[in-house]
Amino acid sequence: MSNHALHPAEAAVNLHASSLPRRWLRSFDRGLIALVEFCAATLLAVEMVIMLAGVISRYVLHQPLVWSDELAGILFLWLAMLGAVLALRRGEHMRMTALVSRLSPQRRAFIDTVAIAASVAFLALLISPAYDYASGEAAISTPALEISNAWRALALPIGAALMLLVGVIRLAQISRVRDVLIVLVIAAVLGAVAMFAGPWFQTLGKMNLVIFFVGVVAIGIFSGVPIGFSFALATFGYLGLSTFTPLEVMVGRMDEGMSHLVLLAVPLFVFLGLLIEMTGMARAMIEFLASLVGHLHGGLSFVLIGAMYLVSGISGSKVADMAAIAPVLFPEMKKRGASEGDLVALLATTGAQSETIPPSIVLITIGSVTGLSISALFTAGMLPGAVLALILCVVVWWRYRKEDLSGAQRFTRKQIGRLFVVSVPALALPFVIRMAVVEGVATATEVSTIGIAYSIVIGLLVYRRFEWRRLGRMLVDAATLSGAILFIIGCATAMAWALTQSGFSQDLADLMSRMPGGSYGFLAVSIVVFVMLGSVLEGIPAIVLFGPLLFPIARMAGVNEVHYAIVVILSMGVGLFSPPFGVGYYSACAISKVNPDAGIRPIIGYMSALIFGLIVVAAIPWISTGFL
Repeated sequence: MSNHALHPAEAAVNLHASSLPRRWLRSFDRGLIALVEFCAATLLAVEMVIMLAGVISRYVLHQPLVWSDELAGILFLWLAMLGAVLALRRGEHMRMTALVSRLSPQRRAFIDTVAIAASVAFLALLISPAYDYASGEAAISTPALEISNAWRALALPIGAALMLLVGVIRLAQISRVRDVLIVLVIAAVLGAVAMFAGPWFQTLGKMNLVIFFVGVVAIGIFSGVPIGFSFALATFGYLGLSTFTPLEVMVGRMDEGMSHLVLLAVPLFVFLGLLIEMTGMARAMIEFLASLVGHLHGGLSFVLIGAMYLVSGISGSKVADMAAIAPVLFPEMKKRGASEGDLVALLATTGAQSETIPPSIVLITIGSVTGLSISALFTAGMLPGAVLALILCVVVWWRYRKEDLSGAQRFTRKQIGRLFVVSVPALALPFVIRMAVVEGVATATEVSTIGIAYSIVIGLLVYRRFEWRRLGRMLVDAATLSGAILFIIGCATAMAWALTQSGFSQDLADLMSRMPGGSYGFLAVSIVVFVMLGSVLEGIPAIVLFGPLLFPIARMAGVNEVHYAIVVILSMGVGLFSPPFGVGYYSACAISKVNPDAGIRPIIGYMSALIFGLIVVAAIPWISTGFL
């Protein structure tokens, strides 16, 4: 697997590099991307200002800015789409290349051309319904700013058009003419077949789910087509060929998936992670933690597990949680000999392990759609997360039990004390962020801006390290990574909606209500089902779709609903962070800048331990309900 496609600047054919058309193409490409980078960086900076201004106005001045969330939401969709454009230009849309990498260079080049062409084909198909969707939004006015909602929705067709342009340029730069011609012929044949086979697909009923959401998705992913585009192509094909649903509806579902304001925490926490490293806070924190456990087998891996437990749920987004932790710990862990594959595998596993730690947005969502007490869910989520963390610590100890510690330094108490004093401002950051959420100072979306402001102040006044020249590049990097992640979430949300409209969710509920084995049988089936659902659906849409259906069945089966909520969330987390389909795993790889291939083997052991822990939590309800 790889989260990198070919980079056009590296893959351009040098033999013709001096030709005039290629020089024009490179100049146009550089100018276009420079403009998009400037716009994306500016949008992200403006989002930070808006969010922080909202916190100050509401909490300090007691005069809420009623328009702040609305404006942030409008700009956020533009930020997501421009970030997706940059991700396509850089080849940072996550993709699986486990099979492609085994091919000969010529065949691999052809498959890469197919992958880019598939993305370009989807974008070409998307522009028209995206424009129709934006036109329909023109009649709607925003409640606070009283402007047309088309200003926000136009981000979708314009972003798709820019991505299409970038994709075509990449094809021209990295693909051989013969490969492009072959792909065009294949596309024409597939298009003709689809047109004539449309009536036939409409007679297949539920078999279309297998054809599109299993067959097309699997073929796309294993052929190296970016994950988000594979989801989108399958959904587009299903709706366009087997239903009469207007395709702008799919655009609306993508909009819905990418526009959850809580996801704004993703780019903000990605930027916060970069800021922590740049200001020296990361170094201070790592040096102190290493002085405590660095001499133990797998010491910093324990720190990673504990850190994910502490900060989990702060941002409302698991991706944002990982983005806050990985940049802090990974550089030092790599210096100490940890393999990239093991690091990304453990990061993904801790993401699943800590799904129930409050204030988790998934807990809040499941409480809102099922009527369960959110305070009860918050109380119930702490101990299961601790149990899973303990099990992961055992696995880490076993894996690193033969680690060579001959070069590991043991620190004296005086040295540890001195490092602690130096690290206090950095170590206080997670507690400042969590306190801001718990005390109601900021929402889960706004809290990252408090962390950013805190880090800037500490970097300038305490550690006296702040590289102003790096800010622009950091903003662009955060926007790019976030665009790749948000595009996947948008496409997965559209696919989730299509699955629901097909009747799949109701069929699933009917099937589970007839399962034998009483409460434990129902829990066992629920674990299997939600692990599978978690592998293809983002957590919040899946909970919204299936929660109201399955929780009444759980009650009838004699399962405590709070206990069932914890089991469901953990099961979704296992699926979400498990390769080859789990979106969360690819997000962890993108955040860590690690080739997904490297983490496949190490994650098997970690996920096996996590599944064992999940079974323990499911079998012993007291772990979830003992403190209620």
